[in-house]
Amino acid sequence: MDLTLRSIVIDCADPQSLAPFWMAVTGYREKYGDEEWVQLEDPAGRSPDIAFQRVPEPKAGKNRLHLDLDVADEEAAAARIEELGGKRLWASEDPNDVFITLSDPEGNEFCVVRNS
Repeated sequence: MDLTLRSIVIDCADPQSLAPFWMAVTGYREKYGDEEWVQLEDPAGRSPDIAFQRVPEPKAGKNRLHLDLDVADEEAAAARIEELGGKRLWASEDPNDVFITLSDPEGNEFCVVRNS
């Protein structure tokens, strides 16, 4: 089977207001956008697109899927993301598995993970 991961879609209340946060976090650029759907692309073309889809229901509970973002310094990345409007939720205390869990402005969880 010839299969490639095309995009990761995140349900949200307002794609137009959430997309700028994720563009600032990832360095992605807008590929397409309207009131119902915004699609971001990796300018280098190495990673799948990230899309935001308007849904009527509010987020309820923990995400069943989340993004892990590879970073050299998880504390610096988390601080920058907090300045952009993200919220720090939890930090691993395991020295062999270093990451910080954050949420975006709509409460969607994701992690910054120290690359090694």
